[in-house]
This record gives sequence, C-alpha cells and structure tokens, in this order.
Amino acid sequence: MSALRFCMVTTFYPPHNFGGDGIAVQRLARALVRQGHEVTVVSNSDAFGALNGTTGAIDADGDDGVIVHRMATPVPSLSTLLTQQTGRPVTTMRAIRRILSPGRFDVINYHNVSLVGGPAVLGIGDGIKLYTAHEHWLVCPTHVLWRHKREPCQARECFRCQLAYRRPPQLWRYTGFLERQLAHVDTFIACSEFSRVKHREMGFPRDMTVVPPVLEDAPFSASEMRSPHSRPYFLFVGRLERLKGLDDVLPVLRDYPDADLVVLGDGEHRAALERIAAGSPRIRFAGRVPTQDLGRYYAHALAVLVPSVGYETFGFVALEAMRQGIPVIARRRGPLVEIVESSDAGVLFDTPEELLPALRRVQRDDAWRSTLGRAARAAFVERWSERVVLPRYLTVVEQAARHRGAHRVLDALAPERAA
Repeated sequence: MSALRFCMVTTFYPPHNFGGDGIAVQRLARALVRQGHEVTVVSNSDAFGALNGTTGAIDADGDDGVIVHRMATPVPSLSTLLTQQTGRPVTTMRAIRRILSPGRFDVINYHNVSLVGGPAVLGIGDGIKLYTAHEHWLVCPTHVLWRHKREPCQARECFRCQLAYRRPPQLWRYTGFLERQLAHVDTFIACSEFSRVKHREMGFPRDMTVVPPVLEDAPFSASEMRSPHSRPYFLFVGRLERLKGLDDVLPVLRDYPDADLVVLGDGEHRAALERIAAGSPRIRFAGRVPTQDLGRYYAHALAVLVPSVGYETFGFVALEAMRQGIPVIARRRGPLVEIVESSDAGVLFDTPEELLPALRRVQRDDAWRSTLGRAARAAFVERWSERVVLPRYLTVVEQAARHRGAHRVLDALAPERAA
C-alpha cells in the first residue's frame, strides 16, 4: 500500500482539548501513521486559549509521527469571536490556505471545525473531503442538543437557546451559508447509528455513513497495578456538565453503603455536583487524571457508569470500559443503547430507582459480572477495535475516491484491498 497524505482539520487537538473529539482525532491520526500514511493536523490554539487561558506552539512535529499546525494569534479571544460570528477563519485564513494548498493532500478530514474556521474552511483545499460529526454542531449552534442548558432538544429554539448559553447568535446560520459550504464535502460520517438518525431528525440535508471512532486494540496495561481506591467502587469518567447525568445518580450512590463512586473529570458543574454529594464519604471527586493513569481506574472498577441525559454522538467511555473487560451501566439514551444492548456488555436504566438494583446485582453477582465483562471485551474486539474500524474508515475513503475518480487514492489503497 502506498502512503496517502491526510490532513485532519479540527478545533481542538491534544493537549489543547477539553472533551473526546480532540482525542478521537489524535487516535485516528496515529492509527493512520501506523499504517504508513502521512498525517498533518490543523488545529486552533486560539480557541483553547480563549476558553482555557493557555496556548502552545504554533507548529510542532509530534513524537508519534503526526505533524501538527496550531493556529495562534496575539488576540485569541478576538480571533475566536470573529470565527464564531462570521463562520470564517478571519485571522488565520492565510495560514490555513497555505497549509491546505491545492495538491498537497489526498484526503482532508474535517472534524469539529466550529472555531478552527467555521463553514468557510470546508471550501479550502482539494482532494477527497470527509466530515466526521463528533458533535451535533452541523445542526446545533451549541454542539450538544441540550436545549436552554436544561433538557434534551426535541424541537429547535436555537436563537433563545444560544442566549441561554450566553453566546452571541450565529446569524450566518440563517443565510444558507452552511448549506452552500456543505457542497464541498464528499462524505459525512456519523459516529453511531443514533447520531446519523438524530442529524436527519434535526434537518441535516445530507446522507451520513456510520463509522465509529478509532480506539487502540490493546487495553490499558493495568491488571497488576494496585487499585487507586481502597473500597469497591463504580467509576464515572467525563466532563462534569449537567447533560452528563450525574445529578440524579449521586443521591443513589451517596446512600449506597456497599461501594463508592469515583468521579474522574472536571467542569463547570462540579461545584453543584459536590453540593448534591453533600460531603458523603461514598463519593470521591478525583478531578482530571492523566491518560496514562486511567488504566488502573478502569481495571479495578466494578463497572463504569455512563448516566448521560443528553444526546451523545458516541460512547467513548463505554468503549474504553469494554476494551478493559469492564461492564457498563448506562442510561437508556442515545448511542449507549445500541452499544450496550448489541454487545450484552452491561445494564441499561431509565430512572434512579432502576439504577439501584443494577448496582447491587453487578456488585454481588460475581459470575454475572464476569460474564458481562467477557462479553464486553469480545464485542469490543469484534466491532470497535482499531483493526476493525480503520479498514471501515479507509473503505469510506475508497468509495469517495471512486465517485470522484481520484485514481491516486484508489491505486494507493488497492494493495491493501488485495491483501
């Protein structure tokens, strides 16, 4: 197989990222490099700096073989606001055009482009163009379909909702600008069947192909590490936001005597959650944990709790648990339903009252918990591991290339297909 030249265009990229989208892009980029391809990333340090107060180097060659260009200006807050309001990379347009100059890349994969260039960036550069929807930004100005910061979005009230988030409304969304820019993209990728359907329900006009994010095959090497917690525990991993669903779960765990809840992550909702926990010794807020330390938390957990009340596009935390052979206890919502039900990897619940018996059985029935764990690991290997997902991704590239008549891409992929 000949090397293809990929470019990933994304607002956030580690270490300048908040949630799972940046990590997903990094995992895909590294997987492609391991396959022998060339990968360049264009990300935006201005956005991270404006939201987090820190920035980093503009350009860097990663030790993993991925070349990273981080857009940064002397005025990150202004630069970010201009992109958010105009849908164009006003202050970084020249730099992005230089990187994405015609003929430089065989494949450009856009990810979360909201603050790296908005819709306008979709028209820059040539080659096969993919768009991976890690969030619902294509149909939701706030990305998450969490209406008025209090409930799942069932019907659009976008103008009022943006005000509830204290964000200036994006008037370009009412001009047809986004729809015109979508025409530059060959293929749109949804991370789950649920996300594909939800995009359609919310009015997205293009078909989407389902390809889950890439996750390395090997579990964390943590089986022989000492447990990070002295008592039996359930584990939550994620940003502490209301839509992650801990509000009605904490009272159940606060009064559950036989095991604790370890919460990994941080966010604007942490103080409210700590008030709900009311100083209970059964609930431990451990904050952010480095990726290399996550393994021992997963490995020793009774189960991983994923109680999201919002509409996720995928369930990375659930997949990380399943990779480790750990059962998942998830709320019956979004893509978590298709992940858990199709794999027999855990338990689904609707209400806090249904959660309690699930916790008890997972903890007390060792044989059943082991069965769930084995099913979880087997399903991950068969359906969601890198060796399965990356060929699906490259098949999408191949199909787009065939439609475009991109012979260099087809010739490069042909040896792999023959193998």
